[in-house]
Amino acid sequence: MDESDQHDPSVGDWDPRELEANGQELLARIRRHLETIRQQPVTTDIDAAQLTALLDDPLPERPTPFGEVLDDTWERVVPHLTHWHHPSFHAYFSTSTSGPAILAEALTATFNVNAHVWKSAPAAAAVEGTVLRWMAQMTGYPEDADGVLLNGASLATLYALTAARDGLTDLAVRERGIVGRDLPVLRLYTSDQAHNSVDKAAITLGIGTDNVVRLPVDARDRMDPRALREALRDDVRRGLRPFAVVATVGTTATGAIDPLPEIAAVCREFGVWLHVDAAYGGFWRLVDGIRPEVDHLGLADSVVVNPHKVLFSSLEVTALYCRRKDALANTFRLVPEYLRTTPEDAAVDYMNLSLQLGRQFRALKLWWIIRSFGRSGLSARLTRSAAMADRLRALADGHPDWRVANSSVLPLVCLRYEPVRPEGTADRQPPGDRAAFDDRIDDRLNDRLNEMILAAVARSGRAFLSHAVTSAGYVLRVSIGNIQTRPEDIEQLWEILQKTAEDCHRRLLAEHR
Repeated sequence: MDESDQHDPSVGDWDPRELEANGQELLARIRRHLETIRQQPVTTDIDAAQLTALLDDPLPERPTPFGEVLDDTWERVVPHLTHWHHPSFHAYFSTSTSGPAILAEALTATFNVNAHVWKSAPAAAAVEGTVLRWMAQMTGYPEDADGVLLNGASLATLYALTAARDGLTDLAVRERGIVGRDLPVLRLYTSDQAHNSVDKAAITLGIGTDNVVRLPVDARDRMDPRALREALRDDVRRGLRPFAVVATVGTTATGAIDPLPEIAAVCREFGVWLHVDAAYGGFWRLVDGIRPEVDHLGLADSVVVNPHKVLFSSLEVTALYCRRKDALANTFRLVPEYLRTTPEDAAVDYMNLSLQLGRQFRALKLWWIIRSFGRSGLSARLTRSAAMADRLRALADGHPDWRVANSSVLPLVCLRYEPVRPEGTADRQPPGDRAAFDDRIDDRLNDRLNEMILAAVARSGRAFLSHAVTSAGYVLRVSIGNIQTRPEDIEQLWEILQKTAEDCHRRLLAEHR
């Protein structure tokens, strides 16, 4: 290669000064975005075909100036995102990033280290150990437990259940597999409100969804320990092999918290592994008023908690803990020659605790967030979110047409609009063969009404919610936890909900006249 080619920008990276200039322009746009975020719609109403056509460019043959790339991003991409970082985003779980996380992601991308063995990124591994210890303290899990950072709670549950299965050493599944052998039928137990990642884990492990026992819940949507004990006893009597129970602290639909002490006692009685999905609920222990409800994670053999759901971290980062020492490593440790290193005291090769080999430096953003806000700052922010949820509950409880349809202490509020019928319509019959209206709209029409409200709120661009179907029917889920959200945003949400509900109610009545 000619010496001049070594400095040819057409075959090299940006000059560091160009990187700085482009980075400054990007940060300026991010600043303007955040300064005006309340004036921006939460989501888009463009249809999929239009959006696909809008972005379906031919492969670029020539370099595009970065300023043009930025312009295009803000003109064609940003307006058609659903903005999870928006203060009026309350769907699913209200995840949000934060300043420390945003900047840490840039530095992580700069270093681009691969944190698989200690030697490949020593400081990254050491920081991971530190933040895992800090988060164990926050959640009340044993600090000396094995832990690893992963990309999501679904994989964490899969890994924990794999370790639980391989903990049945008499079956030797790790060495001998499950094919062509006479093995007992393995059974896995969870509530009918648990996340579908439990079923996905059963599929992946070869256990099958037919062997996931979905147990009934009580009036608060919590797993019933008596039903668990009965199911375990019945399966043992039938010659089946119970191997794990998955309890939940913060169910997806209603934020229910399973009674861990009673469930743990049943698990000990039958010698089965207890995994707790505390992806959403675990870190709310930082709130004084919530702590007593989520103060039992240490009873679990393994637990997953999710910083990118609660601790203002950008996606993706999840923590899996296991107090059965070396159980994860006994399942996943498989070291090829090229990754063998001389053992050192205190060194941890995190590749041995999951399936993943290529591992991003996920710990840095957590290190920055926790140090920047401190435990007290994180607690204060989460406490504010919990107070805003209490305010929304109080507003709904004080209105005759609204119902709070869940009883969780977590800031996940399920609302259902059930309007009292207007005067002069007592003799009106719903269509078809439904029974006569009573003083409230028929439940099926109420379901339809709440579905209409959800869609109308999304179309407005002023807020974004999700839904669940519970024993109460079709409900609007309002998750509060975004670092951008303020009390005035919740007051505005309540106004939007009231007006939208009244408009939809009038439309629905007009349809059935």
